[in-house]
Amino acid sequence: MPRVTSFTTHDIRFPTSRLLDGSDAMNPDPDYSAAYLVIGTDEPHGHTGHGFAFTIGRGNDVQVAAIAALEGHILGSDLDTLLDDMGATWRSLVHDSQLRWLGPEKGVMHMAVSAVVNALWDLKAKRAGLPLWRLLAAMSPEEIVALVDFRYLTDALTPEEALHILRGAEPGRRERTERLGADGYPAYTTTPGWLGYSDDKLVRLSLEAVADGFTLIKLKVGGDLDDDIRRMRLVRDAVGPDVRIAVDANQRWDVDSAIRWITALAPFDPWWVEEPTSPDDILGHAAIRRAVAPAKIATGEHVQNRIVFKQLLQAEALDVVQIDAARVAGVNENIAILLLAAKFGVPVCPHAGGVGLCELVQHLSMFDFVAVSGRIGDRVIEYVDHLHEHFLDPVRVRGAAYAAPSAPGYSAQMHAETLRRFAFPGGAEWATAPAPPAAAPLPAPTAEESTR
Repeated sequence: MPRVTSFTTHDIRFPTSRLLDGSDAMNPDPDYSAAYLVIGTDEPHGHTGHGFAFTIGRGNDVQVAAIAALEGHILGSDLDTLLDDMGATWRSLVHDSQLRWLGPEKGVMHMAVSAVVNALWDLKAKRAGLPLWRLLAAMSPEEIVALVDFRYLTDALTPEEALHILRGAEPGRRERTERLGADGYPAYTTTPGWLGYSDDKLVRLSLEAVADGFTLIKLKVGGDLDDDIRRMRLVRDAVGPDVRIAVDANQRWDVDSAIRWITALAPFDPWWVEEPTSPDDILGHAAIRRAVAPAKIATGEHVQNRIVFKQLLQAEALDVVQIDAARVAGVNENIAILLLAAKFGVPVCPHAGGVGLCELVQHLSMFDFVAVSGRIGDRVIEYVDHLHEHFLDPVRVRGAAYAAPSAPGYSAQMHAETLRRFAFPGGAEWATAPAPPAAAPLPAPTAEESTR
């Protein structure tokens, strides 16, 4: 009877603020970080499960502590019991009454659950000898539905409706799997568009992205309207009219200022506008969407659970669902969101702007294509070209498409040297480096934002 014998957390931080990689209007100096977990067992083959919650520096220690608070649910447990019924395992973690009080089902504790759940899925897929997307796509509709907690969802999606969606996608699973193996999954890139980059770097990277085959690039906006207009004009002039340009405000605006700002950018034909306001403001998103059409509204990287996604879809508040592999409570909850999106007919284009997020979310999109929506033509996965070298099974993007992962697991495992070198604060990368930047206040509203 194999058991879980270790539950080890790590505070891993990468100094991305030094070159302003990842910078945007709300997060000017991020240090991309992972509150990282390794689950070990006493099985002779020595498989380990790896998962993490993504943060951007300060507070990563708080996230690590939240993951450690879940140790009692896992350490010493029978491994087969944990992995054979991942629906029950998910509920045992999320429904812990005392820890749940800290949410419920949101925030640091919910993200901690994602790290644990994702590490268990990584271990389950390794034991099966399959990449996670293929493991999930091989499950029956009944097995997939059993993974989902339908509490709070049944006014929008019942288990019977989910079964109908999944059974409808069964024909063609094999052909879609083969298509992924041959063609991969379409990608778009945010690499050129970080807000702290110079105009020259912005244009150079945009042209390089187009030369690499990307037909959709994303720029960060929301710091200053005149700067945004200038940057959009530079990129539009450089790449021409046929390349789609999405923009991401990272929650910078109120509803009225979002409408004015997006209207001002309309001459440059933004493909979608991401996170135009607070991720909790469902009615605000709906109002913005109505006012700025045909520009699309996208959100999801900071949406805290399946219930908020349900309401965004019910309110017709978004055109693009952006799941995040480490924000909600792991694989199970993301499957619920994929099913909701399929029910409402809204495409899923995942967020992946962070360390390891590209590695994880590719599995969810590929599972969605094979076994849930059966659609790929209106979908793309975000791609950011940094920090992949720290993973044993890094993403492979060729011709602006994610190559389908073939190694067993969830692609979450970092190299042992990375865990040593980037450990905070004692790892070599931090022991000889300047101290991380001190806490800074959020940017003050611009005159444009303050005008009512």
